[in-house]
Amino acid sequence: MRFLSETYIVFLRALRLSLANPTWSLISIMQPILYLTLFGPLLQQVAQTPGFPAGDAWQVFVPGLLVQLGIFGTAFVGFGIIAEWRSGVIDRMLVTPASRWALIGGRVLHDTLLVITQGLILLGAAYVMGLRVPLDVVVVGIFVVGLLGAAFSALSYAAALSLKSENAFAPLVNMFALPILLLSGILLPMSLAPFWLRIVSDINPIKHVVEGLRAVFRGDIASPETGIGVAVALGFLLLGTWLGVRVFKAQTK
Repeated sequence: MRFLSETYIVFLRALRLSLANPTWSLISIMQPILYLTLFGPLLQQVAQTPGFPAGDAWQVFVPGLLVQLGIFGTAFVGFGIIAEWRSGVIDRMLVTPASRWALIGGRVLHDTLLVITQGLILLGAAYVMGLRVPLDVVVVGIFVVGLLGAAFSALSYAAALSLKSENAFAPLVNMFALPILLLSGILLPMSLAPFWLRIVSDINPIKHVVEGLRAVFRGDIASPETGIGVAVALGFLLLGTWLGVRVFKAQTK
């Protein structure tokens, strides 16, 4: 109960800060909606191309945008914790008896809630534009987005608190962001790519999350692709949680 109470306190603090300055949350949701509005209609023409995955254009495009939101909606939260470390907030938290799991967990819970809310808004906008999927598909899609959001939130905090510099953290995020975006098939399915590029993309674990979520949106919730995608997302969550707690504990040594 103490751990839950401490996590809730950290979560409430982060939520109050977000509500006081909602600009970043609005910017995060606007980017995928712009992709949906400006790029989605073009993809409807590409859907007629040989090699395009099964399903209509929205069933292929929207899952990719959800994965993009789950990753990039939380990948940059580390900038906030660098500012807190510089102002002494993190040091004051670390001298308390609060669990290090709670200190990272409350922040991750807040970021996950925001990403899930943004995902629901994105799905609402996609419905207006023509996406039609049953409720169970929406639930699984939001669940995967939440897993990715939590995983990359924890990874972002771990990296930022280790580096303690925006000048080092920004290039690190961008170094991973571009390959993830281009080699995961988020915008265009990798089935349209040349053979050598498909082989390279298979190394990218996020590609398997995208393909798993697309299988869900086609109605194949129990397919092997879906299981692999969820397993990869869970793996990222476990890795992010372990690294986040490890970095927080290292600050007190």
